[in-house]
Amino acid sequence: MSQISDYSKQDLRLSKKSPFVIRVRRASQQLLRFGWEQALSCLFPVVIFASLAITQFLPLPFLPRYDWLLIIFVLIQWWMVRSGIETRDELKVITLFHLIGLALELFKVNMGSWAYPEEGYSKVMGVPLYSGFMYASVASYLCQAWRRVDVELIKWPPFWVVVPLASAIYLNFFWHHFWIDVRWWLSGLVIIVFWRSWVTYVVGGKRYRMPIALSFVLIGFFIWIAENIATFFGAWKYPNQSDAWSLVHLGKVSSWLLLVIVSFLIVATLKLVKGKTQNTGE
Repeated sequence: MSQISDYSKQDLRLSKKSPFVIRVRRASQQLLRFGWEQALSCLFPVVIFASLAITQFLPLPFLPRYDWLLIIFVLIQWWMVRSGIETRDELKVITLFHLIGLALELFKVNMGSWAYPEEGYSKVMGVPLYSGFMYASVASYLCQAWRRVDVELIKWPPFWVVVPLASAIYLNFFWHHFWIDVRWWLSGLVIIVFWRSWVTYVVGGKRYRMPIALSFVLIGFFIWIAENIATFFGAWKYPNQSDAWSLVHLGKVSSWLLLVIVSFLIVATLKLVKGKTQNTGE
């Protein structure tokens, strides 16, 4: 009788634990699914990092490293569109980011913010043309992730608020060299504007949601990590890295956070505009 009672107690303990175990297992599976979708969305950035690493330790013949990087990035971009991994509309968005990034690079390099010390035939005013693809890769990730996890925006601010805010954030990268740096004011304004905004996404058939501001912070932090990897492989150098590589200052997270916000706002605005156009049949 005592043995039966012990078995009953053990079964009771297992039954009490099983819902928790099931929840943990499901959460782990969802996390793995989400990570896999994010990894697939990062194909272009992964190719960029791999190319930076390979050309750093295994120099290619005939052309300088910067020129080979440009060729590799153009080819991978062509292949992604050709294979259907990216759509032509996404290519237009990525090209826009390439131009936005190049404009910022030309200004920052000539202001001494960072440098590209190696030689290259494809350098313009000290900036190799491949550098624009590093900004384009952020747009590529956003477009891929948007489609793969079926992103939807909840309580998105109106167009007349989003566009001036994105423009002000981008212009601050330029004007703070000549005037005051208002990045923290702009960051506070972002919190106010997007206080009630959420992003929803689907993983394994289940829809989740996250505050927009939190998604900005997470993406910005991971890009800062990527920046450390990129500078380690010599993609560019900050003044304090001219003699030896060192960790990128944590304060750069704020810069990447603002750049991510600009990127997200542009992609979101274009997606919403296209969605309205399709709904109206224009």
